[in-house]
Amino acid sequence: MESTAGDLAYDVFSRACPSRGTLEHVTGRWGSLTLGALHEGGCRFNELRRRVDGVSERMLSQTLHALERDGLVHREAQPTNPPRVDYELTPLGREVADRLLALIRFVEGRMDDVLAARARYDTAAGARGGR
Repeated sequence: MESTAGDLAYDVFSRACPSRGTLEHVTGRWGSLTLGALHEGGCRFNELRRRVDGVSERMLSQTLHALERDGLVHREAQPTNPPRVDYELTPLGREVADRLLALIRFVEGRMDDVLAARARYDTAAGARGGR
C-alpha cells in the first residue's frame, strides 16, 4: 500500500492490508501462546506442544507454518534418523514476543480485576434475566 506524508505504509484496519493476516497470526490464541513459549528458548515440536497446553498437533503445525512464513519463527530440520526439527524465534519474532509477553504479564497481573468485573457482569445479567 502506498503511503502519504505522515501516514503508515500499512493499515491493519483496511480489509486488503497484508498486515491484518500477520496480526491474526500473532494475536490468535495459538500464535500468541506459541510465540510466548518460544521466547523461553528454542525447542522441538513435541516440547512446544506440551508447553502450549491444549493445542492439537494439527493446529500447532499450522500455527508454526504461519509464523515461519511471516518471518517470526525459524524451523531447522536436522538430518538425523529419526528427523529432528527445532523451532526458535527470529530476531523479528523475539521483538514481537517481547511486546506480546508484556501484554500477557499485564493481563495476568490484572486478573483479580477481570474476575471481579465478570462476577459483577454475571450478577447484573442474572438480575436482567440473562442474555
